[in-house]
Amino acid sequence: MNNLDFSAEPLFSWYVVLLALSGVLMLGLGAVAGGLKAGWRIINVLAGIGFLGYAYYLAFVFEGGTYVLFFKAFILPVALIAYSVKALVERGNAKTQAQQPAPPAAAYNPNAPHQPNDQAAPVVPPAQPAPGNPYAQSVPPAQPGAQPQPPQAG
Repeated sequence: MNNLDFSAEPLFSWYVVLLALSGVLMLGLGAVAGGLKAGWRIINVLAGIGFLGYAYYLAFVFEGGTYVLFFKAFILPVALIAYSVKALVERGNAKTQAQQPAPPAAAYNPNAPHQPNDQAAPVVPPAQPAPGNPYAQSVPPAQPGAQPQPPQAG
């Protein structure tokens, strides 16, 4: 007894076909989707079995009367497929990032803005006056945390 008659009841027939297609797709995702965790794979398999079972019932066992159209049932496969694809893409990105070497440490740039997580900047000694220049003053090295002092008249 086959209840699929696209000329007499096209909505019912397409509903049964789409239920079966969704069930097969979800079973496949649950069986082979390598990016999903075990819990999501089990959900995929259980939902796929439910969809296939209901499609089988409507196509071969159902003898007329009322049946329930679960339009929301087609949201679940779309959501699970999107989640599966996202998990596969993230898994692929994690593999490529793990294979790439870490970038080299950046060279010191004294003009770069200070970042709170930066390591301490290297201490650069002050420039010394050229020998033989009577007008040059020697500047003592600044102590860490000390306030700048104005030059003394001499």
